[in-house]
Amino acid sequence: MAGFNKVVHNYEDAMAGLQDGMTVIAGGFGLCGIPEGLIAQIKKMGTTDLTVVSNNCGVDGFGLGVLLEDRQIKKMVASYVGENALFEKQLLSGELEVELTPQGTLAEKMRAGGAGIPAFFTATGYGTPVAEGKETREINGRHYVLEEAITGDFAIVRAWKADRYGNLVFRHTSMNFNPMAATAGKITVAEVEEIVEPGELEPSQIHTPGIYVQRVIKGNFEKRIERRMVRKD
Repeated sequence: MAGFNKVVHNYEDAMAGLQDGMTVIAGGFGLCGIPEGLIAQIKKMGTTDLTVVSNNCGVDGFGLGVLLEDRQIKKMVASYVGENALFEKQLLSGELEVELTPQGTLAEKMRAGGAGIPAFFTATGYGTPVAEGKETREINGRHYVLEEAITGDFAIVRAWKADRYGNLVFRHTSMNFNPMAATAGKITVAEVEEIVEPGELEPSQIHTPGIYVQRVIKGNFEKRIERRMVRKD
């Protein structure tokens, strides 16, 4: 998108340029704070051989889980399998390449990618299969693992509010992976609940500056509960 007005009015324009074999970083945690309309557009486009980076892969039939149905995801980088039977099946059968990454490390890999930091040392995972094949180092008597940063061809995120310059405000638990993911894409697309005019967002409350965001679209969201828990009388 050229210029300051980054608002697009349809999902085709929002995801224009996505091609087979690209890497997509998706914000959200489970079904919370996910850019569900953008995910649905990827499903509609039929783009394949994707590497998807996200905390997990949604559930069967919703969220990123819909991209597993037609084998659109070649590799999934996530922190856990979650409530997704199809993800588990494809993982165990070898159909889907999966790189399981500790949750905090995954968040930091996104943040580092957005900050231009190519790699960092963390103590998490040292002495476990997570560290296999990676450089390790002892610093001040403690052992660390070198983890490489993550960047993507696209980053898709969900925000509460945006202005047409692309400045984003996240709300409550959508603060999970969305702010980090938003910085780590060559093209970042934000699906938002409300678009306001420049100046309406309090500058000190902006979580992601518009310089990181290339496209903004207003979405319609469905509230899903991943696992409904009710009290037995």
